[in-house]
Amino acid sequence: MKKPATILLLLMIPALIQAQRVGLVLSGGGARGLAHIGVIKVLEANNIPIDYITGTSMGAIVGGLYAAGYTTDQMEELFRSDEFYFWSTGKIQKDFRYFFKQREENPAWIELKMERRDGRLRILPPTNIVPQWQMDFAFMELMAATTAISHGNFDSLFVPFRCVATEVHTNTPIVLGKGDVGEAIRASMTFPFVFRPITIDGMLLFDGGIVNNFPTDVMMETFNPDILIGHKVSSDPRAAADDDIIRQITNMIQRPTNYEISPETGILLETNVNEVGILDFHRLDYIVEKGMQTTYPMLDSIKTRIRRKADPLELARRREAFNARKPALLFQNIQLEGVSDPLQQKFIINSIKHNKNIVTVDAFKKEYFKLIADEQIKSIRPIAMFNYETGYFDVHLIVEPEKRAEINIGGNISTKPINQGFFSLDYRYFNNRSYTLSSNLYFGRFYSSFKLSGRVDFPSQFPIYLSSHLTYNRWDFYSSSNELFFEDVRPPFIIQNETNFRNEIGFPLGLHDKLTTGLAWSGSRDEYYQADRFLKSDDSDYTDFNALVTHVEYERNSQNDRQYATEGVYQNVSLRYIAGQERHIPGTTAPEGQRTTRHNNAYLLFRAVSDRYWNLNRSFAMGYRAETVFSDKNFFTNYTSTLLAAPGFFPTPHSKAMYIENFHANNFIAGGLKGIYHINSSLHFRMEGFGFVPIRKPLRGTDNKVLRNNKIFTDVYWQGMAGLVYETGLGPASLMVNYYDKENTQWYLTLNFGYILFNKRGF
Repeated sequence: MKKPATILLLLMIPALIQAQRVGLVLSGGGARGLAHIGVIKVLEANNIPIDYITGTSMGAIVGGLYAAGYTTDQMEELFRSDEFYFWSTGKIQKDFRYFFKQREENPAWIELKMERRDGRLRILPPTNIVPQWQMDFAFMELMAATTAISHGNFDSLFVPFRCVATEVHTNTPIVLGKGDVGEAIRASMTFPFVFRPITIDGMLLFDGGIVNNFPTDVMMETFNPDILIGHKVSSDPRAAADDDIIRQITNMIQRPTNYEISPETGILLETNVNEVGILDFHRLDYIVEKGMQTTYPMLDSIKTRIRRKADPLELARRREAFNARKPALLFQNIQLEGVSDPLQQKFIINSIKHNKNIVTVDAFKKEYFKLIADEQIKSIRPIAMFNYETGYFDVHLIVEPEKRAEINIGGNISTKPINQGFFSLDYRYFNNRSYTLSSNLYFGRFYSSFKLSGRVDFPSQFPIYLSSHLTYNRWDFYSSSNELFFEDVRPPFIIQNETNFRNEIGFPLGLHDKLTTGLAWSGSRDEYYQADRFLKSDDSDYTDFNALVTHVEYERNSQNDRQYATEGVYQNVSLRYIAGQERHIPGTTAPEGQRTTRHNNAYLLFRAVSDRYWNLNRSFAMGYRAETVFSDKNFFTNYTSTLLAAPGFFPTPHSKAMYIENFHANNFIAGGLKGIYHINSSLHFRMEGFGFVPIRKPLRGTDNKVLRNNKIFTDVYWQGMAGLVYETGLGPASLMVNYYDKENTQWYLTLNFGYILFNKRGF
């Protein structure tokens, strides 16, 4: 009897091997989850089949990409790309920074929204660190075609797939196995406070790792494979340091997870990458290699348990056939959710389609980020739904209008007395046009300012805006003269007051370019002494200049930062016609016999600036700045007033807070080079050096008279800086050494947090 039974068993073994199904379970773990790619690479290279995948958080991303037909090489290329860096950090890449919609630069650190709820005015703090716009579009772009050919059934993917999210209100796990693949993955990896939760089928969903970071139970209950392989990269809970906010949040909200797999059920692989931070995606190669190193020693055990072999040629053929079915991302119809006003709907739809019937994904992406740049819109979540009748995608936009009122808080904190606070209040409204009313206030010893503004945007295929700005500025250079370790022997007493009313019309010339023209009235008053020594009882001189200003200005900006850019281009070419009257009121230190005088002064002022960076590799970047000013401006009454009213060269943040007469002239050329070394994604070292050459620099005569210089180029003045910049997420922290070619103090050591930025002048 034994012999027939043995023969029967031997006959059944091929069928059992052929029927053997393998499930792969991938844990969460942030950037550590990139080790999943290494595991899959080794499994595929050794013909180990993968029939089902379940994953959470980063495991959902890697598993979802594999289930959508992406190879491990394609995954590595994706995670290594600049595109992934931008959508994982929320930053906007250069090709989609829509300059036309950007507000005038200010030193804000944080935005607080205001809304009336339950009859009370509430201030709403930020809900997430990383903006969601890039991520929302990326998951749509990566997965829309996959969702289309699977008809929203995750069992119909290249590999059947499930991922886990957490329902916010009940704190329970939600297994996602149908619908939009990109939305499901997006929900599974949405870590609280870092990313914004999304709503699917009426449920507000967060990261699945909160309740189930290793979904072996989902694998067994859903697919019931013959054997599973589980890969764990997430470390067991450990005490958090007092400055490790991410670990503190994780420990508070994450439930204990059972990472065990019984020998009867399958095989557990564990990659120890605890030295890798959850956001250290730049360490891709190292993490993937660690995953491979985990898998190689386990191959014998895996092959012993899994006798079935996957045919690599057949696998490649199936993947190719699966991907070949994916339709091109071409969009036809647009549906809106979250906006009920017909005029607002028309504004958004016209902003994207511009009366075109079919929109390509590239064209849609550009218009999407233009809308995101609009201050009226808080978020737009695009969901692409394939229309099987037309053969095109319909895009469903979940739009959240921005709160109408917003507060911005910021400024600059410095070891030098150039500290300043910043506060602004904006009110927005849009229907078929976009309206913005704003005001801001700067306060500090060195600089203070107040501005009221209004802007109207007209959406069309050729957009246009109209804006008006009423601004008061005051600079007290005497208060800014002290230094932490050095002190000028003769700090200058210079106070500049200016009021301007600007009216402007603007047109976009491209993604990064705009052309503006306008008319302004500007009135300035400079207070100063005409002597090196003066008493508190002395009266200062006053020079007033009231003028009308017309301008035409071209501006291009694709840089990635307001103050310490490391990539992109800034260019500005402007022509101004300024016509006004100078009035000089002498003080007690003025030469004897001077009287109040008035002079008319009308002139053209041409200015051109080019500030550009280019990357040599991932660590090094170079840049340059070139600037020139030409004008036929006449001298003012005396030497000091002439230079105070002359354009200046301020290539570094600290130089904007200094008055140094060597770097002021009615006509000049200037420029220099910049070198940047990226220590990591947040910290860089930069060194900059510049030369300034005045053209026919005026001469100081007796009694502070201003004399014409017959020589064109007589002097070259140098300035520069070197130091570290750390991007905190709120603003830059910098430790800098600054040098200026001038009398007395030349070297300045400064430690700053924030931005040294001012409201615009009228001239």
